[in-house]
Amino acid sequence: MRASLIQIAVDPDESVNSRRQRVASLIAAQRGADLVVLPELWPVGAFAYTAFADEAEPLQGPTHDIMAKAAADAGVWLHAGSFVERAADGTLYNTALVFTPEGERAAAYRKIHRFGFDKGEAVMMGAGEELVTVTLPQTTLGLATCYDLRFPEMFRGLVDAGAETLIVAAGWPERRRAHWTLLAQARAVENQSYVLAVGTAGTHAGIQQAGHSIVVDPWGEVLAEAGADEEVLTVEFDPSKVAATREQFPALKDRRLGLAPPETGE
Repeated sequence: MRASLIQIAVDPDESVNSRRQRVASLIAAQRGADLVVLPELWPVGAFAYTAFADEAEPLQGPTHDIMAKAAADAGVWLHAGSFVERAADGTLYNTALVFTPEGERAAAYRKIHRFGFDKGEAVMMGAGEELVTVTLPQTTLGLATCYDLRFPEMFRGLVDAGAETLIVAAGWPERRRAHWTLLAQARAVENQSYVLAVGTAGTHAGIQQAGHSIVVDPWGEVLAEAGADEEVLTVEFDPSKVAATREQFPALKDRRLGLAPPETGE
């Protein structure tokens, strides 16, 4: 399976619409890939909080439609990163979209864990409530966004729902880049899954982004890693390695905590 992670640089001098069109062109160049993955909030910048309300879109707005067409034009499965969604009731969400190679929306995931503690995303946006997986011909994706990476119980839930390849779309800051790499490898090892984690480059509202998108296999080996600037990180991996790893080293079968209690008779 061939995946391309597009580590987008968010330049505050580039308009949102110009960036959408530029990113669509980058996706078109990935024809031949099976899966393309974009980072978190690339239309506006993950830390550009003051722009969230002004740039918010309905679920099926400009970003949705341009990304749907880009997926169809390239003939790829596309995890289109995330954008600021404005729901019908006015609530803002950090929402990720996945499209089929025909340009049909396969899934939408609203970020569950909002970053910022008592400011920023944490108070400006609503929290998602549902784990989301997407079944591709080669593997089942489990969707996560940025700060979600710090919550292992979420990833275990995705694995219980059938995920074999964990996707993390992020806008991760440079000052915590060591955590980014460590946590991506930890989520891969503890869940015996691939992790495809893609971040942004550039500076969002004065916050330098980490870049360093990374692909980790079920044993925790780093298969590919980007640098700090905008680039396309392309990697080929074997999805069957997940089942082989879980059979060779069946640690997940030895779980004792966090499992549903057995059913009892009347």
